[in-house]
Amino acid sequence: MGRLSQKLCIVTGAGRGIGEAIARAFAEEGARVVVTDKVGDLAASLASDIGGDHLRLDVASEDDWAELAAVWPACDVLVNNAGITGFEESPRPQDPEHAALADWQAVHAVNLDGAFLGCRYGIRAMRANGAGSIINISSRSGLVGIPAAAAYASSKAAVRNHTKSVALYCAGQGLRIRCNSIHPAAILTPMWEPMLGDGPDREDRMAAFVADTPMRRFGTPEEVAAIAVLLASDEAAYMTGAELTIDGGLLAGSAAAPTAD
Repeated sequence: MGRLSQKLCIVTGAGRGIGEAIARAFAEEGARVVVTDKVGDLAASLASDIGGDHLRLDVASEDDWAELAAVWPACDVLVNNAGITGFEESPRPQDPEHAALADWQAVHAVNLDGAFLGCRYGIRAMRANGAGSIINISSRSGLVGIPAAAAYASSKAAVRNHTKSVALYCAGQGLRIRCNSIHPAAILTPMWEPMLGDGPDREDRMAAFVADTPMRRFGTPEEVAAIAVLLASDEAAYMTGAELTIDGGLLAGSAAAPTAD
């Protein structure tokens, strides 16, 4: 018996990176996993690999969520993981002065509207049993200012706050539906590959990106997935409205990294 045995778990943006790691970890713990992603081929491939189900889902589309609800009207765990930085398709500036309104809105549509729609679906899907776990993937960027990625930081901060609103709402309704957020910092996912490259200076680039991190390394998607497993399981039955940071100690103190001695 796994820690998530007999639970139906839905993971958004699960085609790669943190979402993929969470879906795999859930399956290993005995869950029936529904893999969703805007790229349907990625979702289908992973679902086949882990013995789960799949659905193409654009988290910013209310119609897509309605389709998901029609197929899976009830679930035990929902992970709102899908998100974008704003740099995926364009090198345009994302700072507070030069960011275009359309770019700002595009990031919020996926990261914030997607989480809102997911939480709304999750509450309704878990209400029948009166219990469940909603896990929102926020970011370290949702806890501090990020001048070069203002929309991303804003959206993730809003996800953090909405998590608490959902937690209080569910508790006020007498539901045992928990809602918590995870705040990863530098996690080595495919998103980083364009910045790291595959040349001889890759290791130097990696070291530079985590120079201010006390543990001086990237985190792994599997390390984030381990936290998601805990929050999804009945072991975390008294946790709601909480935020768990996984950042190698980055927010434990000042930006200065400790010396080796």
